[in-house]
Amino acid sequence: MTNDVIYTVESRPPAGKLILFALQQFLSIITATITVPILIGLGDHMSAALLGCGLGTLVYLLCTKRKSPVVISSSFAYIGALILAVQGYGYLGICLGGIFSGSVYVIISIIIHFVGTAWIDKIMPPVVIGPVVACIGLGLAPSAITNLITASGFVDATGEHPYNLLALFCGLIGFFVIVICSIQGRFKTMKMLPFLLGIGAGYLVALLFSAIGYGTGNTYLKIIDFSPLTNLFQTIELKTFLSYPRVSLIEGIREITSGTAKLNGVGVLEIFLAFVPVAFVAFAEHIADHKNLGVTIGRDLVNGEPGLSRTLMGDGLGSIVGTLFGVCPNTTYGESIGCTALSGCSSWWAILLTAVIAIVSSFLSPVSAFLQTIPSCVVGGACLALYGFIAVSGLRMLKDVDLSLGKDLFTVSVIMVTALGGLTLQIPYKLGYLDGTDFYGVAKFIAVSNIAIGLVLGVLTYRLSILLEPKKPKEEIIQEEK
Repeated sequence: MTNDVIYTVESRPPAGKLILFALQQFLSIITATITVPILIGLGDHMSAALLGCGLGTLVYLLCTKRKSPVVISSSFAYIGALILAVQGYGYLGICLGGIFSGSVYVIISIIIHFVGTAWIDKIMPPVVIGPVVACIGLGLAPSAITNLITASGFVDATGEHPYNLLALFCGLIGFFVIVICSIQGRFKTMKMLPFLLGIGAGYLVALLFSAIGYGTGNTYLKIIDFSPLTNLFQTIELKTFLSYPRVSLIEGIREITSGTAKLNGVGVLEIFLAFVPVAFVAFAEHIADHKNLGVTIGRDLVNGEPGLSRTLMGDGLGSIVGTLFGVCPNTTYGESIGCTALSGCSSWWAILLTAVIAIVSSFLSPVSAFLQTIPSCVVGGACLALYGFIAVSGLRMLKDVDLSLGKDLFTVSVIMVTALGGLTLQIPYKLGYLDGTDFYGVAKFIAVSNIAIGLVLGVLTYRLSILLEPKKPKEEIIQEEK
């Protein structure tokens, strides 16, 4: 990808192109950003997630000295912990969880500042990081396919979105426009804006079908759900055009002043146990993302500039800010990296403008409503490329790995099978009793994700293999294994 970089990190594209690059980045991260609050039961906090994304990205750019061009936004890794916080301890629980998770990054970044990154390279070499990144991309594949066959405006009698062939058509139109724009070499502007043009093309085709569907009453043709816009303009008032995001910090203060706060000493411990383990998983994802981004833009962001200590500090502080002034912890976005790879624009100016667009959009009701009308199938079509880029970038890290050696082969194998197979670890920390006496099982547990289990088993397998590896020439080892 390095040969395809058109605008380097420090360069500043012309104003018109800069706006288009930023819009493209914004569209690449918008769906995942607003999905997290929906999944944790705070669907009316999507604007807060946008604000947290924008402010967190600004903090990240500042900490990394504008040398790492990536958007940080709502992290899916914390969904389980966030649900626990929301249901058990309200907004104060969310705030505390964001502080705990971000602090893990900050502490590790300080350690790295003083002792360097050599220990990380030994624990997580490319043979470990590569398949983990690939599994992250491949693990997102079901989400892309589900979106691809979903017509947002078509709901059956059970309230579900059934398989829709026209939705698939619209999504594939968007995907192939992205492919054509990326591969053709005649029109440079098209080559730089494939993602934006692909979503636009898919949306226009979906709009045509939807217009016929709403006009004739044929629900199967209703690819787009216009209700976010129609509901917004039912009554014209100030909030029709301007609104303020419901951020966690303000809502938490309201809990305190109203006397409805639920957080107590036990709650602090429970939040700690729920968020901190996930932060270590996100730490590995952070390293993988920055190695991936480094390959894309042709720079070593981990051992060079800005260095892992600064990227971790930026991600940690950005996550804390994103939680307090948003609704959930942030993380670096593979979608943003994929968008950079597709467009060839790695300018930090584009990331800065993307953050500004996210912040402004969080206060503009019509913008937020319009973005919600982008049909799922069109997003799915774009994700065929974006998620694929994440997976392929992980596989590219294995280019110098010799899979003919047992230690590398077993390491990659255990990561791929456990991560893609969905192996999780549920650690109980509270037992359940009926009437306080009869034991009935585990009441609460910390769930460690399949990606985390794959990472841990990969590290253990690799280090064990290093310890047991015979000290013989490589050719002799290969011959013995055969």
